[in-house]
Amino acid sequence: MIKNRSEIVFLYDIKDTNPNGDPMDENKPRIDEETGINIVTDVRLKRTIRDHLYKFLKKEIFVREIEYEPGKIQDAKLRVEDFLKEKDKKLDKSKLKLDQIVAIMKKNVLQSCIDVRLFGGTIPIEKSKTEKTALTLTGPVQFRMGRSLHRVEVVHIKGTGAFASEPGKEQKTFRDEYILPYSLICFYGIVNENASQTTGLTDEDVELLLDGMWNGTKNLISRSKVGQIPRLLMRVVYKEQSFHIGDLDKGISIVTEKGDEQIRDVSDFKLDVTRLLKTISENRDKIEKIEFEVNPNLQLVKDKEELAGKELEKLLTREFHATTLKLDERSGAK
Repeated sequence: MIKNRSEIVFLYDIKDTNPNGDPMDENKPRIDEETGINIVTDVRLKRTIRDHLYKFLKKEIFVREIEYEPGKIQDAKLRVEDFLKEKDKKLDKSKLKLDQIVAIMKKNVLQSCIDVRLFGGTIPIEKSKTEKTALTLTGPVQFRMGRSLHRVEVVHIKGTGAFASEPGKEQKTFRDEYILPYSLICFYGIVNENASQTTGLTDEDVELLLDGMWNGTKNLISRSKVGQIPRLLMRVVYKEQSFHIGDLDKGISIVTEKGDEQIRDVSDFKLDVTRLLKTISENRDKIEKIEFEVNPNLQLVKDKEELAGKELEKLLTREFHATTLKLDERSGAK
């Protein structure tokens, strides 16, 4: 299991798409109306990670759609029954206490499902209609809502569909959609070593988490998500138990000569990491290591001077024993 707490900062961008529609508001991109900032839920990021772990890395996950009959999808109570192993299926539930059944289910789900070890979950368990409970596991990995580092513009697009509105009609249906011409989205997260004692989170699980964030974002190729590009991923691992700096994402900002809403590409701005590096430097004695990945097209600035990806690598490696994750070289990138 993991022994050290760590903080994660993750940036990716989208272009002419909808990174996270709100089903309660015509599936429009989520916007903070006061600031014009684009919001992406932590649930969306976790879905990206889960899909990558399951589809590309062949890891079992608890939260996924499974048809048990044509047109019928499992609920959570049916899903948990999938984790009764053959030797457990021979047990007579009526002769077991409810807490014994809970212990069996907890062990099997945690052994099998990486997403529960990472994010926790609520697992309903029934012995009978009158004896039931819910096993709640707090996930060691938690993310705040993702927010764009700049104000965004929402564009409304109208178009025609491929089919007629009704049989016998000549007029085609109309469609409406809302997109963002550009958004650079920043997520902040914490890996809590204390909660990992409950779910059994391992160092290998965390490596796969980072792979899922980076390559899962690239591999999310749907009509509304195509073209997402991971730009920066940094994980700061600490020496002291129950310690982290906090708010590392607040140490980065955009520098651009354009208005925020006019940004259309990663080449339209530079990312200022001066405060982030200063904060890390001030806490160097409490840091065990730093892991990071930077997209080569992201332009970085430190103290108003351009900082190429290789220069950042040299700086972090020299001062903080940092290592590059080389996530683009992993099999999941294919």
